[in-house]
Amino acid sequence: MKLASEATAGLWVPLAPSLDTLIARLDILSSEPRMVAQRQVAMRLALQPYLEGGAGALLSPLPQETELANLLLYADFYPQDGQLTLIEQLRDVITEHIPQEEREWLDPLKHSYLDLAEFLSVDEQAQRLVFRSIGNARIYRVTDGAFRKELQPGQVLLTRLIREPGDVEWERAVIAGAAIALSNEDAKSLLNATLDYRRQVEISVGSFELGEWPEFAKRYGHVLLWTFARMRFAALIDAVKSIHYVAEGGQPYLYALALYDHCEYGYMNDMLAGLEGFEREAAVSPPSEASTSKEAQHFVQSGASGVLQSAVVARLILTATQLWVECDSRERLDTVKHKLAAMFGFSLHFRGETYTPPPRQLRESELAVEEPLTLRISAKEDLALLNGFLETLYLEWAERACPSLGDQMPRHVATSAAGREQVVAVIADMERHDPGSRRVGQASFDYNRLRAHVGLD
Repeated sequence: MKLASEATAGLWVPLAPSLDTLIARLDILSSEPRMVAQRQVAMRLALQPYLEGGAGALLSPLPQETELANLLLYADFYPQDGQLTLIEQLRDVITEHIPQEEREWLDPLKHSYLDLAEFLSVDEQAQRLVFRSIGNARIYRVTDGAFRKELQPGQVLLTRLIREPGDVEWERAVIAGAAIALSNEDAKSLLNATLDYRRQVEISVGSFELGEWPEFAKRYGHVLLWTFARMRFAALIDAVKSIHYVAEGGQPYLYALALYDHCEYGYMNDMLAGLEGFEREAAVSPPSEASTSKEAQHFVQSGASGVLQSAVVARLILTATQLWVECDSRERLDTVKHKLAAMFGFSLHFRGETYTPPPRQLRESELAVEEPLTLRISAKEDLALLNGFLETLYLEWAERACPSLGDQMPRHVATSAAGREQVVAVIADMERHDPGSRRVGQASFDYNRLRAHVGLD
């Protein structure tokens, strides 16, 4: 998820001292009391995606994004309360002397705009780096510097390029301090999304007068920042979705769970033995014909997972009254559920599911890798996941019709002596096959709470 990483996406380019001082003056001017409200308006506009809903809690703007937003305020933003732009205010100031070497940057900064500039080559003779805007093919020749080490030909910078004072050809330019390096593919996606926004605006207003690329980028430069921010959020979501979870032993962690009730152990055992893609787990012996006990039967599906060519990626556990489904992803869980529904229909009574892995606090740098991140889930985390799942399901169980109790509610059945024995036996079987005992050697639920809830204490 490199789009979300400051280390891989953002870079800084030193400014000419006079330009740096000028930008500092603009920053001070924008912080004066009469401009504070307008500064907030401009920054909210530029960084809007991070302020929507709870987005800011997931991802913060890169420092370079914030600086590019500041430059939008200094050079592009027209105050909504009728004040002059910051550059106009500074240009016309008469209360403070501004040296000529700073003033000569005012006009170039005023006419600059946010752009997507592809790095083409190095002009060794002129000691310039050659860039080309992918928005309108304009050529920029930027003074070479140490930042070149971080660039590869074909990469694209999301940045503001300011022409050098006195260059009427508009080719010699400087990078305005902050830049965000993008792959060529990501940059083209960003450009296309921005152009889609442009077309939507033109259609909505019934006018195709947003101008050529420089005019559009000058007026709607914030849309480039919006699009980049949304690409970062999309990259974050993709990175999280691709996380590979493993148990302490290195096997796939089966966190996507579903639980069913039933009352047809023999029939279901026979049918599951023929379920496509599953086989009886080798460690569990099939019941002998002479046996009358309803021992838990395990059926597994194997597949590639992470570095493992073959591992258990789904498991079905059939007990006398329940069917557990455990999978390594929500998508696989949905597939298995559909197979079970097609095979058993109303013989299975769905009780609930969970497909959210244990929560982890991750740094952006951990997700900014090419390969999917692998997270090892501890036994403690597994118990917490199972307990959270069973806490609700089992306490609701007392009030729901149970197939193994003649489709009556356990609380009602437990009011008679014979029914009480039945409920005691069912809960004892649930406790004996507690998923925590099987997965980590420790019960994940206090079944005395369930007994008390049903009225057995």
